[in-house]
Amino acid sequence: MSALDTNIEKLAGHLARFKASGIKNRVAGEDRDGSGGVFQTTSPVDKSVICDVAHGTAADIDTAAQAAHDAFPAWRDMPATERRRILLNVAEAIEARAEEIALCECWDTGQTWRFMSKAALRGAENFRFFADQVVQARDGQHLKSPTLMNITTRVPLGPVGVITPWNTPFMLSTWKIAPALAAGCTVVHKPAEDSPLTARLLVEIAEEAGLPPGVLNTVNGFGPDAGKALCEHPKLKAIAFVGESATGSKIVKQGADTHKRNHLELGGKNPVIVFDDADLDRALDAVIFMIYSINGERCTSSSRLLVQDTIKDEFEAKLIERVNNIKVGHPLDPATEIGPLVTEEHYNKVTSYFDLAKEDGATVAAGGEKVGDKGYFIRPTLFTNANNDMRIAREEIFGPVLTSIPFLTAEEALSIANDTEYGLTGYVWTNDLTRALWMTERMEAGMIWVNSENVRHLPTPFGGAKASGIGRDGGDWSFEFYMEQKHIGFATGQHKIMQLGKG
Repeated sequence: MSALDTNIEKLAGHLARFKASGIKNRVAGEDRDGSGGVFQTTSPVDKSVICDVAHGTAADIDTAAQAAHDAFPAWRDMPATERRRILLNVAEAIEARAEEIALCECWDTGQTWRFMSKAALRGAENFRFFADQVVQARDGQHLKSPTLMNITTRVPLGPVGVITPWNTPFMLSTWKIAPALAAGCTVVHKPAEDSPLTARLLVEIAEEAGLPPGVLNTVNGFGPDAGKALCEHPKLKAIAFVGESATGSKIVKQGADTHKRNHLELGGKNPVIVFDDADLDRALDAVIFMIYSINGERCTSSSRLLVQDTIKDEFEAKLIERVNNIKVGHPLDPATEIGPLVTEEHYNKVTSYFDLAKEDGATVAAGGEKVGDKGYFIRPTLFTNANNDMRIAREEIFGPVLTSIPFLTAEEALSIANDTEYGLTGYVWTNDLTRALWMTERMEAGMIWVNSENVRHLPTPFGGAKASGIGRDGGDWSFEFYMEQKHIGFATGQHKIMQLGKG
């Protein structure tokens, strides 16, 4: 039996219970039907129905928010060492079910086995990392003044809402939920309606590992009803969101009346800049990896290639050869490098840029084609002879589509790189240290890698500038979001207090 056949057989076993009973909402440790009935989740591999999913609405969000509110005092006041123990148990339980998580994620989203088999383990790593920060999360500073001993501390913010996307849903859910729980918050989680399977697995795993009922609640639903209700609910103190920039704007508006704290991880149109003095073989590998891995459905993808004119022809020729050799296929086949796009709607959006590129005068140098009719497959695509004014260079396509733009000087490369509404990441390839320092100082992006692809290090801040978001994830930055800073001043003597009203 081939590895693909083995994975398909294992997946069928895991999906059997979902097909039989569907996916329920999980609130206060109990399964709940959705007040809006059910909706169906389908696989992008062959367009087949996976199962029914509880359709949560504002009423379900209200119930979940109340559950999170009720569970908060006990979770907040639990000894830090005990919360740490529970979160480490969650990490171990995720590792034990990593294969099940990965198989379900591949089928639900179209992501490939070669990436999702590692994504589940990354989720466990997130829980383990933040569990290890629990004990010192409330530690503060001693800031002495002439008359006071000033100390700072942090306390959990309270119940929070988490809204996660469909591209790598399990890993991104743990990025948000693990630090929230470690900080002492309780959570209402609304996963993306297009990829609900692994959110269900996460709440099951967490409760089986000892997380008390109501600390993590999951409500499935759609943005206009469940999502809006989550953002507006007065018992939820903050919203952590990963998704597109337009939705991020709506979230800010919806939470304004309840003074919601927002952490928004939004879109990007990220440049990778390749100078002629770079290690071109390594740069080529990184350019290809950062746009064609994860089906190109990642916010940090380097979707604009800015290549120096002196090496453009040579670099693009090698790029075309490699792109045409990328294997598109069944996501559960370990040899597959690109699987199907997540939904019909997204597939139609991405493929619409094939004609837009031609209309704007760009060349479809590789790909630009649909593959088969059973699922939402396309060939990895490269546009050349492009400039930064074209729609393919300005709009976030969010698929395996790369636009190549030439430049002459570092100043021109910087101007093109910054000429975008987004500012999430940037990538610079050069062996000139002075140039690298000059570029990174002036690039308008929250994260920049030099001579490297995106290598995530959990203690570092993750987030963007401009339309790419508000706030930072990672390390202590996550706790700054999920906790409230508090200052306490103790008088160290009987300092003079101004007296009013004594004549």
